[in-house]
Amino acid sequence: MSRDIIREEARLIMVRELHAQTNYALNDALLQQVLESFGIARSRDWVREEIGYLDNVGAVTRVSAGSVVVAMLTAKGVEHVERRLVIEGVKRPSPPES
Repeated sequence: MSRDIIREEARLIMVRELHAQTNYALNDALLQQVLESFGIARSRDWVREEIGYLDNVGAVTRVSAGSVVVAMLTAKGVEHVERRLVIEGVKRPSPPES
């Protein structure tokens, strides 16, 4: 499978999981566990690279907190999850089922 497809899928999983949180935030270790539950087993450094990508495109902001990186969903990230805009490099969410 193409690396780009896996990265785009992982980014979508990450922003959707952030969207599901009350405070729109999770740390890199928890996001790594979420990705593993979807069959994407990657290193914590890889997860941090993807958080960095999402930060660069404005979907999240990242903050270092001790030994972890915390990703916080931005308004742009919310709009992507809710299908109001498309962020390049992040898979589009499926339409809601009727």
